[in-house]
Amino acid sequence: MSDPIAKLVVMRAAVYREHGPAADVLKVEEIETPSPGPGEVRVRVAYSGVNPTDWKSRSGTVPLPRATHFQVPNQDGSGVIDEVGPGVDPARVGQRVWLYMAAYRRPYGSAAQFTVIPSDQAIPLPDNASMQLGASLGVPAVTAHRCLFADGPIDGKTVLVAGGAGAVGHFAIQQALAAGATVLTTVSGDAKLALAREAGARHVVNYRSPDAADQIRAVAPEGVDRFIEVAPASNLRLDLDVAAPNAMIVCYAAEPQPPQLVVRELMNRNLVLRFVLLYTMPDVAFADAAADLTGALTAGLLTPLPTTVFPLADTAAAHDAVEGGAVGKVLIAVDDSIA
Repeated sequence: MSDPIAKLVVMRAAVYREHGPAADVLKVEEIETPSPGPGEVRVRVAYSGVNPTDWKSRSGTVPLPRATHFQVPNQDGSGVIDEVGPGVDPARVGQRVWLYMAAYRRPYGSAAQFTVIPSDQAIPLPDNASMQLGASLGVPAVTAHRCLFADGPIDGKTVLVAGGAGAVGHFAIQQALAAGATVLTTVSGDAKLALAREAGARHVVNYRSPDAADQIRAVAPEGVDRFIEVAPASNLRLDLDVAAPNAMIVCYAAEPQPPQLVVRELMNRNLVLRFVLLYTMPDVAFADAAADLTGALTAGLLTPLPTTVFPLADTAAAHDAVEGGAVGKVLIAVDDSIA
């Protein structure tokens, strides 16, 4: 079932047909508009979110789809469902949604006027949430949810979010506070301290301070119960210095150098190291994240990061900005008239 507003045979999309630097391989061109198959929906894209995983895939960590030999990049986005495939409730046409994993094992990512995605990966976006916020969720918010809740409830626990100024850190802070945890976060300087405070963190520590462990212990004298860790090799010593017995250190990113583990120290306190990768999470984790994030959005508990917006024509520049470590969130405005 389709909406007559979207009868385009071709659409504008950012496309790459080989791996390499963004400026060399990412081009905006017209390609055939996809149609949804069984269990799928088609979405008119308002904004496409850019994450580190997107430029890494473009650089060569993920093969090009065999069937099409091209890739429209970007996993995250927001927009409005304009057509549904067989087996999907026709009432979904016209629904505002946010998207996750649009480009995972599929050629049509979100950096295009339209994308086709499994229906359960197009999550209803509450009316009080903007399209820009919706396009900012996906990879960072779902990753943050898994890191926080993979090992059970955190109500009454003490959580330390490393890198509280980043996208995962931002949504981890807000979800942890909503779940009833005492939240600390670490940052590298005053500018990022301000961003972490804007996310809602009340206890912010510069991890470069020589007394960082003492500052954390002043807030959490019994130790930290759960760590959301972006840099395990760099931060493991600090984590161990402030960890409570039976604490869980949950890592969602990797550094070039491996962490140096002191196994006996981990054993003595029964510490757990958990590793999280979005693409291999169990299905139930995605369903739980979608439900909890919808509730948090409806309650107004999730807020946008500082945002830099590029037009679709400048998708390569958007990728370069993220690869260069842009602070806040980078979005591509595909159709900012969609509210």
